[in-house]
Amino acid sequence: MSNNVNFFSIIKELRYWLLLALFGLLLFIGYKFSNSNASSSVITYESNLIEKQIKNVGKLVVTEGHFAEVLTYKDKKETYIPGLSFDKKAIVIVNAEVSVAFDLSKITFDIDEKSKTLTIVSIPDEEIKINPDIKYYDITSSTFNEFTGEDYNKVNEIVRKNLQTKIANSSLKKNAKNRLISELTKFLIVTNSLGWTLKHNASTISKESDFSLLIKP
Repeated sequence: MSNNVNFFSIIKELRYWLLLALFGLLLFIGYKFSNSNASSSVITYESNLIEKQIKNVGKLVVTEGHFAEVLTYKDKKETYIPGLSFDKKAIVIVNAEVSVAFDLSKITFDIDEKSKTLTIVSIPDEEIKINPDIKYYDITSSTFNEFTGEDYNKVNEIVRKNLQTKIANSSLKKNAKNRLISELTKFLIVTNSLGWTLKHNASTISKESDFSLLIKP
């Protein structure tokens, strides 16, 4: 009789320990599962936050400038008689508003949640807009060499070429580049605050000056 009691006691105790072990295993699995979900949730939140910040920055960065110019347009039509020609000329005054812009909504990027990396794939080129106000003064011409639409087209072409040269030699494009870098730095601030890495293709961006190497001068 005592042997049977001992046997049932052993079975009862084994069952107790098995249930305890099973309960512990379930707690462990639940803990791991909850931690895994929490980690995934945090990364997804960070990813969504980064995308939101990029959309907030995605605006048009514009630098504007004013250029003025006075030029004299001349055209001469020679004749078969030496010393005789039919001339036309005009004084042209140009006032132009110029803008250099970067449309940041065109930036393409990739978010790698696994490695917690934001990669800027491409940065849009600058958009230069020239709005010249051209006025003609002291227009003189002759019956055999009058001002025509072709002359006005030539003046427009000369004005635009001159303005493009002035823009290239001015600080307008440099100022626009500095403003672009200032906006892109916001990406660096966001990624750093979340413990993410910012890259441009294969290059890691760790400080503001790194952007200067990526943007065309």
